[in-house]
Amino acid sequence: MNSSEKPVVRLAILDLYNGVENQGMRGLQEIIGNFNQNNDVHLDLDIFNVRQKLELPGLDYDIYISSGGPGSPIDSKGEEWDTKYFNWLETVDNHNIASDPELKKPAFFICHSFQLACRHFKVGVLSKRKSNSFGVFPVHMLEDGEREEVFKGLTNPFYAVDSRDYQVIEPDYARIKQLGSKILAIEKERPHIPLQRAMMAIRFTDSFIGTQFHPEADPVGMLKHLHTPERKKSIIENHGYAKWKSMVEQLPDPGKIRLTYTTVLPNFLKMAVNKITQVPAV
Repeated sequence: MNSSEKPVVRLAILDLYNGVENQGMRGLQEIIGNFNQNNDVHLDLDIFNVRQKLELPGLDYDIYISSGGPGSPIDSKGEEWDTKYFNWLETVDNHNIASDPELKKPAFFICHSFQLACRHFKVGVLSKRKSNSFGVFPVHMLEDGEREEVFKGLTNPFYAVDSRDYQVIEPDYARIKQLGSKILAIEKERPHIPLQRAMMAIRFTDSFIGTQFHPEADPVGMLKHLHTPERKKSIIENHGYAKWKSMVEQLPDPGKIRLTYTTVLPNFLKMAVNKITQVPAV
């Protein structure tokens, strides 16, 4: 079956990178391309430049993925793009609340977008970290994470690329219960450091899910990225040669970020497509 004969599902990516060079958008587009090759459904993709061009998708899309991005998810409050983004988020959420299950619109929020979603839903404290978190780290699933279909096929812990200056900590359990949200995963345990662990994945609603790590990061792209002279120099200056070397050595391991890359977003897309169409995604 060629792409013109396949059922079409409309997918919007909200690009929050603000024009900054990144691997995230490439990774997302590769995952979607692989999905289209392997399934009898065609994801028709449009990309919206949220921060530079104030572009936001309407409700005429079936699925949304909102990307990572640079800068503060706190200080942007009041900026035009931030206000428009929160209006979009609320519009989709209100649509889902009022809709039958097959008409709801799933959304996935990555890193910066995850932090914005946490700010919107008020599920925890969003704050600046004492230092930048950058590397390949274990992520620990909680009980709800082990039952989460999007995480089906992952080990516990699993490994993911983390790159952030901000974090969501101190979960508001009363608010989480009120929303019906679920904390799916938290960051690596650091018993020698008396700091709260950040929430690394949350199912906000039955249609909204997000991760504070980068599930779109793939080994090939990341290795290329890490060997770029400017990036290599920056990592060594800010984190040390041992951190750079550790990342390079871990990336080829098929049980680490490769597993996360081939599991999380593909599972999300499969679940979303299966709800929208009668064509099973694999």
